[in-house]
Order: sequence, then structure tokens, then C-alpha cells
Amino acid sequence: MGKRIPVITVAEPAAAARLAELPAEATVALADVAGTIRDGLLAFAGAAGLLVMHQLMEAELTARIGPKHARIPERAGNRHGTTSGSVVLGGRRVRAERPRGRTAAGSEIALDAWAAFSSDDLLDQVVTERMLAGVATRRHADVAEPLGAALEARARSTSRSAVSRRFRRATERALAELMARDLAELNTAVLMVDGIVLAGQCCVAALVITADGRKLPVGLWLGDTENGTLVTDLLADLQARGLTAERGLLVVIDGAKALASGVRRVFGEYPLVQRCTLHKRRNLERYLPAELAGRVDRRLARAFNAPDPAAGLARAKALAGELEADHPDAAASLREGLDQMFTVRRLGLDERLARSLVTTNSIESMISVARRTLGNVTRWRDGSMKKRWLAAAMLEAERSFRRVKGCRQMPTLVAALRAHAERVRRARYDEEAA
Repeated sequence: MGKRIPVITVAEPAAAARLAELPAEATVALADVAGTIRDGLLAFAGAAGLLVMHQLMEAELTARIGPKHARIPERAGNRHGTTSGSVVLGGRRVRAERPRGRTAAGSEIALDAWAAFSSDDLLDQVVTERMLAGVATRRHADVAEPLGAALEARARSTSRSAVSRRFRRATERALAELMARDLAELNTAVLMVDGIVLAGQCCVAALVITADGRKLPVGLWLGDTENGTLVTDLLADLQARGLTAERGLLVVIDGAKALASGVRRVFGEYPLVQRCTLHKRRNLERYLPAELAGRVDRRLARAFNAPDPAAGLARAKALAGELEADHPDAAASLREGLDQMFTVRRLGLDERLARSLVTTNSIESMISVARRTLGNVTRWRDGSMKKRWLAAAMLEAERSFRRVKGCRQMPTLVAALRAHAERVRRARYDEEAA
């Protein structure tokens, strides 16, 4: 039969308690897998893994109903031969046999080991990652790990249509997960909102930063433009899922009037609004000739980064006054929402956290990951497809998120936001009492 090699198995199924009682070791006969050695280590490991899986299932069935042919009074069940199925291996499904058992009452005995190895979750994850990485549906079989001729002959779920169906189901789940996140349990300190244009339609995305500095994508809304109705619907959906501004909230937006007005309509005066300083600088540059734009931008950057927000605001206003004569539209663009460019600077935060919150860089970073992913799509069928892909890309970007820079200063921010919300609450109480 050949030399036997001990194999240590590790499993993480939902029914871990029962699987933990199974033997910790299994054995593989080299004669049974010798033919796969020439196909490489992965092929050998795959063949050995299937043998180990079969031993695990046999051990589990034995633990449930007893050893084969044993005379056990009042047995809990009986063996019922074998049946074919498929397990996930190397980014595809591979046909495999599993032992069957029936209880004394006649019902099928579900094996936890089989449920773990045949679960679609891992395959869905592999397909999603490959699609988001730019692998075309027809190329999935080409990039799959080599499992050897014997296992390849038993493999399936790698065709173009199978990959497409699986990716669609995975992105539908991703969109549902994103749009159903419970925000009531999150201690949200910051909300960032920004948009991305996909094939002529604007998708407005939302990201929150919690009190401990974690970043989470939480919403996505699709419309024709970044208008007030679209933004209001997005914010109202977030509010319905538990996002509140009454304990204090900083909302960082790209500077669009529709966003600012939408925040006020949904949350009232409770949130503080910070407009992105980088968006303001970029917008102003479009109004100015090239020979002037660079000098103006450097002056405006120094004003926005001034340690004293009052002095910075005064410098920005003075700059608008200088532009008034020759470039009146540039001056008007600079003055629009100028006071909200200094909201974060007024909260007494250190420079590291302040720089993280005076721009929408955190959400733009997430959108840039999504944009690279979505650039692989050559034909958008409908708005639903856009939302599914974007939701999957946002959740994929979340996997690489780090805490916001300067997160140690988050308690200072939370305290300042709560103090502002309390002032708003007292002002409303005094107004109603009067």
C-alpha cells in the first residue's frame, strides 16, 4: 500500500463543536496520490486533501451512528452507501464522493465536514476577487491553480456563464450587505459623502468614521446628477438605518451646494459641515489662467492650513477681494461656503487629524479603488449593474482600510462635536420656551 504520511487537518466550519471531536490526524497512502506528484505540489496537495476529507467524513459518520457492521442496540442510524457531489477546490468545484447515513427515523444525516468543504462562500469570494482584479469571465479557467489532469477532468463552474452568474449573485449580496448595515450600533463621529460618475450617471457614496477611527462604507445612491434630491434620499436612508447627528456629527463634503443643503434638510443644525479644501482649490484653478492659478493656489493652501482659523479665513477673504476686479467669477467661487472650509480647524484638533478631516481624501481613496476596478467594464447594462459593481468594489476596498490618520485625537473631536450638539439643543429649548 505504500508509506503512510500523517496529515494534521485544520477546519473552521459553523459546527466547530462537533468537528472538534473528530480525530486530529488522518493518513494518506502515497500509492493513492503518486500519480499527481508529477503534476506539481498543488495537484498532490489537492488529491491528498480529498482523501483526508473523505476520512474526516467517515470519522464523523462513525461518531454519529457507530462503526461499520457493529452490533449496537438501538442504533441512532445506519449507513446508506455513498453519493456524488462537489467540493470547492482551487477556484472551481470538483466532483467527489461522500458517505451517506440515515437516522432511525429515515432522515438524511447532514455531515458538517461536507457542508464546510462544499460551501459556495469560498468560491464566491475567489470569483469576486478575480473579477474585481480585472480577470475576464472567459479567463477564470486560465488563471486557476493547476490541480493536475485527474482533478481537472472532474472540475466544473469555470465556464464564462457560470462565473458570470456567480459574480452577479455575489455582487447582489454585497449591495444588500452595504445597504442594510445597521448604523445605530456604530459610534459614528464623521460622515463623508462624495460622488463618482459611471457612464453618465452619478453615484453618491457615503463613508463613516467611528469614534475609534475606523472607516466603513455605508451607503450608495444612484441618480443622473449630484442633485439635492439624490443627496437627501441618501442621507434619509442613512438616518433610517440609525445614523443620528443629535449626539454630534461632522459631515465632510466635496463642496457641492446640493450636499450642504441636503445635510441641513435631513439632520438640521446638529451636524458641523466641513467642505473639502482640495475641491475648493481645484475648482478655483479652473477659473484662472495658468500663469496666475499656481500663485493663487499656494496662497489659498497657506490660508486653509493656517494654525489660527480666523487668520486663515481673513487671508482667504482678502484673496477673494484681490481677484474681484479681473476675475469676478473666481472670487465668487472662492467666497461660496468659505466659512465651512475652517470648521475642523476651529475644533482644536492636532495637525495630523485635522489634515485627515479637512478633505474628502478618505472616501476619495475608496472611490479611486472602485474606479480602477470599474475601468475594466466595457459595457454597462443598467443602473443595477453599476450599483452592484460599485458596492462590491467599496467592500473590497474596505478590506485594506486603516484607521484614520491622527485617530488618537478622536476623543477630542467627539467631545467637541457633542458640545456643539448640546449648544444646538439648548438653543432650540430656549427658542421653544420663549
